[in-house]
Amino acid sequence: MAHTVDLVVERPTDLTAEWLSTVLGAGTVTDFSVERIGTGQMSECYRVSLSYRTADAGPASVVLKVAATDANSRQTGMALGLYEREVRFYTDIAPSLSGPVAPCYHAAYDADSGAFDLLLGDAAPAIVGDEIRGATVEQAALALAELGRVHGPLLGDAMLADADWLNRESPMNQALLGQLWAGFSDRYGDAIAPEHRVVCERLVGAFDAYLDAEAATVHPHGLIHGDYRLDNMLFGQAGADRPLTVVDWQTVAWGPAFTDVAYFLGCALPAGDRQAHYDELLRAYHDALGPQARVDLDTVREGVRRQSFFGVMMAIVSSMLVARTERGDEMFMTMLHRHCEHVLDTDALAALPERSADGPLQPAAADEGAHQPGDEELWNESWYFDFADGAQGFGGWVRLGLYPNRNAAWVNALVCGPGMPTIGIVDFEAPLPDDYTETATANAHLGLEAVEPLRTYRVTVRGRGEAHDDPSALLRGEAGRPVDLSLDLTWTTVGTPYQYRITPRYEIACTVSGTVTADGHIYTVDGAAGQRDHSWGVRDWWSMDWVWNALHLDDGTHLHGVDLRIPGMDPLSIGYVQRPGAALTETTEMTAQASFADNGLPGTTSLSVQPGDLTVDVDIRGYAPVRLAAADGRVSHFPRAWAVVTTGDGRTGIGWLEWNRNTA
Repeated sequence: MAHTVDLVVERPTDLTAEWLSTVLGAGTVTDFSVERIGTGQMSECYRVSLSYRTADAGPASVVLKVAATDANSRQTGMALGLYEREVRFYTDIAPSLSGPVAPCYHAAYDADSGAFDLLLGDAAPAIVGDEIRGATVEQAALALAELGRVHGPLLGDAMLADADWLNRESPMNQALLGQLWAGFSDRYGDAIAPEHRVVCERLVGAFDAYLDAEAATVHPHGLIHGDYRLDNMLFGQAGADRPLTVVDWQTVAWGPAFTDVAYFLGCALPAGDRQAHYDELLRAYHDALGPQARVDLDTVREGVRRQSFFGVMMAIVSSMLVARTERGDEMFMTMLHRHCEHVLDTDALAALPERSADGPLQPAAADEGAHQPGDEELWNESWYFDFADGAQGFGGWVRLGLYPNRNAAWVNALVCGPGMPTIGIVDFEAPLPDDYTETATANAHLGLEAVEPLRTYRVTVRGRGEAHDDPSALLRGEAGRPVDLSLDLTWTTVGTPYQYRITPRYEIACTVSGTVTADGHIYTVDGAAGQRDHSWGVRDWWSMDWVWNALHLDDGTHLHGVDLRIPGMDPLSIGYVQRPGAALTETTEMTAQASFADNGLPGTTSLSVQPGDLTVDVDIRGYAPVRLAAADGRVSHFPRAWAVVTTGDGRTGIGWLEWNRNTA
């Protein structure tokens, strides 16, 4: 059982023989050595080989698992609750379990820094399972029997069912799955068998209705590992303490009890072996549940059938959220093939509701207002507005960002152009307003008014800012010349409001009219091209890079896209093309190629958009960057710029782009 010692071991260099002696409680450790094992990105694992004053006093080796040293990976592990869940599994649940769980000698977690440690029993000597090669029938029977020993005592446990840390809401919905399926389908193309494509499209088209139907049906619920597959299994060899050790309990959750069974059984064996031994493998699991579970074999069989879609979903989702490799492609196509065959063999398609209506999402009028904040430190809500007036040669952008859990607001209002300095009101420590429509800083006032929700929005700014002849000075945090800045502008919707599928956010193409007074110069803006967006949720500016754009072509077409780069994952993109008189079309790919000068400002940038093989060349006319500094010292450069653009087919336009660039 884990010792409750306050110390969190952040790195293996923190270990001492005295500490190991205390937590192992099996004799005096006189010496130890450490070696890195595994290739995890969110966490790091080390084998600690031990020597004792008395021979054979304790385990010959243990495994130390700690948070990733990479700041971005650590932030992701914290935000997703992965670290907390794994530590709490070993402290709150594992001590009462038998089965494939390593003993835990020490567990600790610091919610502020994300540091954690687990000191676990070593599984060696053992062989790691291989998802591509598959398991033997004997290995599959062992894995399912050991899973039954974990599940049986906890089926229907009321305390776990009410545990907040086990019941985090899944971000997966039909909109997000549809976006990921579009990328998956484009990537793998003809490698997806026609009958498997049918399974995927049926699941994607009915996913929300499927989730609703499952939630409304009474099924046994229990503890689920969430990633119960061969790559997370160590099969013990002669001399091992356990015949099977299952690792990576960071996705543990409360849910439909037989999800793990369906996920493992659907992919652990080639289809022919699974079909030949299906009944005996289900029985191995059912028998291990024990009589206290009070579940018959037919209930298990039906639950596995209905959860067989979990593996199909995971093949699609996982492939699009990790860095692409040759082995990864082979593994994900193996997963898709085997899981789709499992769905077809069990006639699970008959359990799916009818396909739901799909198509681009749109926000509701009520979304224009403020939203209930979450309790995460980096939960924020942002309203963005921009415009570009090519005829007068200037543009600007305004942002209000609320950070309720930091009791602060971000207020940015900047204008720029090739013939003028960059003038900005930039405050990242403004008082948090009681009402988001009126924000006052020490030097400025910002007013927001949804005059007609989703149609017309007025923004007013007045205050004292700074002028910079060299806009890159803003990235260095340098002071500028004090000047006055005021804006009174109205954004009028000209496109279809577009809601993102993967995060709470929407974008609206607009025309912009009103007045701007900057350093004594008065500009009248009449029907300039512009964009506004509104987002809410957790956003860590310092954990990922992106290129965002909102462009407006002279023929009335509006383009928007984000090329998102998260460490350890393939690029993600979100976006749309709105042609005049036509329905909005979501893009499957929008990628950016950019170069940067030594001063941190972008130079050349080009965009590629699919479908349609559209290319866009960018000619930057005005820079309005800001510098984003995190509380922990991380810095992101956030150069925003307006530009004129030319497409590969000869069209021209104007709009804004932004580049978020982590400097660490």
